[in-house]
Amino acid sequence: MTVESQGEGSARSDVVYGVQGGVWMKWVAISNPGRVRTTNEDGALTGPGMFLLADGMGGHDAGEVASAAALEALAEVFGPEPEDAQVVMEQVVDRLRQAHAAIEAIDSETGKRAGTTVTGVLLTTYDGVPHWLVVNIGDSRTYRLAEGYFEQLTVDHSQVQELINGGFLSPEQARVDPRRNVITRALGAGMEPDADFWIVPAQPHERLLVCSDGLNGELTDDEISAILDSDAAIDECADHLVESALNAGGRDNVTVIVVDATTENFADNW
Repeated sequence: MTVESQGEGSARSDVVYGVQGGVWMKWVAISNPGRVRTTNEDGALTGPGMFLLADGMGGHDAGEVASAAALEALAEVFGPEPEDAQVVMEQVVDRLRQAHAAIEAIDSETGKRAGTTVTGVLLTTYDGVPHWLVVNIGDSRTYRLAEGYFEQLTVDHSQVQELINGGFLSPEQARVDPRRNVITRALGAGMEPDADFWIVPAQPHERLLVCSDGLNGELTDDEISAILDSDAAIDECADHLVESALNAGGRDNVTVIVVDATTENFADNW
């Protein structure tokens, strides 16, 4: 289990291999402060069957502490083998509440209230079959590419998403709307720690992407999909995603976790 540290600069893991509950995985995590921000408030938590990301807010003295607090709390959910999805969901809810209380108590020197998003997946079981438990609070995102189909597994908790849902904005308009950075749920920041959950079956061959909004704020879903849906190794894919976001402006911290997973032994098939 590793936590990619927050701070002044970039962080990059090696490609890591692991197996849990009959699912073989390899993954890589990269975090970059971007071209505008002087600090990096993002963090990533990775291990076999656990791929989570937190995007902090509140400035250097608060945001990075908030994201670290969330990931440290969630690290306690990790186990040697997948558990039932409902059991894991209850554990995650409990850890998020603990993290929320700790974040609300952070004393920020700038006066800004600390907060953080959280998103990602945990490998669980449902009716004895491997399933991903997807968790999200805020506007970081989790995507999946499987059988040629690319989808966003999470739904943003943001003002523009509510306007899209209400038919007042198109997704294209939302990308340039001045309210695009206003989120409606988070851990801390005076908000309610109300996360959404989905349970999706693990696929024979799939590629997962967990990212902060520094990626999808610069790249469209079509651009992200085109990079993921390639024959490139996952570390090359992750590098390409971050570099593309930086070249598009890099106005925020950019963090990506790219995971290849299969229910077939990667030693024979990868």
